[in-house]
Parts: sequence; structure tokens; C-alpha cells
Amino acid sequence: MARAGKISSDQVHELLLQALETERGGIQIYTAAIKAAVNKDLKKEWGEYLEETRTHEQVLTRVFEQLEMDTEEMSPGREVVAHMGASLVRAIEMAMQKGDKAGAELVAAECVVLAETKDHQNWELIGKVVEHDRTLAKILEPAYKAVESDEDHHLYHTMGWCRELWIQALGMPAVLPPPEEVKKVETAIGASRAEQSRDEMLGRKH
Repeated sequence: MARAGKISSDQVHELLLQALETERGGIQIYTAAIKAAVNKDLKKEWGEYLEETRTHEQVLTRVFEQLEMDTEEMSPGREVVAHMGASLVRAIEMAMQKGDKAGAELVAAECVVLAETKDHQNWELIGKVVEHDRTLAKILEPAYKAVESDEDHHLYHTMGWCRELWIQALGMPAVLPPPEEVKKVETAIGASRAEQSRDEMLGRKH
């Protein structure tokens, strides 16, 4: 049985440092990914995500101000997050330099999925802190509510784009925009159901 424990203020501090760095890295990743996007719908989608990510960075900056934290403070964990973000940007740039536009678009989608997986987890954990610490919740809950639904959207929709772009690259019929986009998926269950609807959307039956 899991034991209830006191929230570690040091780890909350670390989580917030990593969360801010993830958003900053996300801005750079989306900026690069948009350049690699070939599909017009995907380019538009990522443009919207870029603006939302900029807003998320601003939301966290306000949280730092309220908690009297230094937005430029580094930690070993934050340094790793920064390195990972820069590496994903570099991966997209490398793919674009190869001259294969479809391949670069696919690499960009994979990089966005990797970045959004970390981003989504950060906010999920911030939500857990909100549930267990009433004092921190006064500051973190408004931020969490402002951002969390966007993070679900970013992750599940880009996972759908990545899957369908791979299917297209493999020479099989793809659903573009993906089912997650068409059905406006916002949850893991919704994403699973959307993926299961692929055959119907392709007009095929088992």
C-alpha cells in the first residue's frame, strides 16, 4: 500500500524549474518543427501550439514571481532538460538539411511527441501537488487549470499526426488530419477510441 507523505518542497522547486525550461525548449522546438512541416493542416496546428506554449511559459513565469523563485536558476535536472530540448531542435535541423521534406516532417513530429510527453508529465505532476498541498494550490491551481487541457491536446493530437505520417511513409492509407484531430480528442481514452476509428474513417471494414 502506498504511504502518504509530506510534499518535498525541494522537489516541487525542481519540478517547476524543469517545467519552465520545458516550455522554453518547447517554443524553440515548435519554431523548428513549423519550418519542417509540409502538411498545411499540421503547420497551422503547430503554429497554434507555439502560441499556446508561449502563453504557458508566461503562466509559469507568473508562478515563479508569486513564489519568489528565480526564473534563471539552474539545477542539474534543468540543465538536462535544456540539453534535451536543444538536441531535439538540432535533430529537426539535421533532418531538414538532408533534403527529404517528408522525412524531416516525420522527424519533427517525433521530436514534438518526445517534448510534449515531458511537458504533459510536468503538468500532471503539478496537478498532483495541487491535490496534496493546499498552500501551494493557491498559486499552482490557477496555472494548472489554465494549461492542463492544452497539454492533453498537444500530446494526443501530435501522437496521432506522427502515427499517420509514419503510416503514409510506409505506403499505407493514412488519415490526415488524424482521427484525434477530427474528433477533438482531449484524453487518453479518447485518443485510444480515435485510433480505433481509423478503419471507419478510411471507409474500410474488417
